[in-house]
Amino acid sequence: MVTKLHAGRHTCVGRLWINTDCRISPGSGSFNKILIIFKGSEQVNPKAYPLADAQLTITILDLIQQAANYKQLKKGANEATKTLNRGISEFVVMAADTEPLEILLHLPLLAEDKNVPYVFVPSKQALGRACGVTRPVIACSVTSNEGSQLKSQILQLKDAIEKLLI
Repeated sequence: MVTKLHAGRHTCVGRLWINTDCRISPGSGSFNKILIIFKGSEQVNPKAYPLADAQLTITILDLIQQAANYKQLKKGANEATKTLNRGISEFVVMAADTEPLEILLHLPLLAEDKNVPYVFVPSKQALGRACGVTRPVIACSVTSNEGSQLKSQILQLKDAIEKLLI
């Protein structure tokens, strides 16, 4: 169950803060809050398909944050390409607001060849924050690891992403 709290222009959904006016604000409290910047649908490139909705974006970014802590995350388009080629990628997440978007459009083609699900999230800044870095991240790959505590969560999210691709 997801609880929503409103504080001015910010909305807290679960452990994550959503800000719709494209300003970055630091999270507070004991949890590492992630700011998700949602852009209007007119600003999102139509080539960015499938685009995760708000709830799925929150779930994806939360799992990415956990994967970064467990060292099961590769950040950047080049490292995501390497994980796909090596066959260790569980799924790939890309930012829809990448300019130009063409610098990462080779990833969906490669992911389809390797039968790996992929999804776009609205913001590269939010993706970077979830990855645990201060810079924007345009792509990342969650990798497989035997005996990982995240395995069940990864499989659930992988199924949700695959449903978007159907």
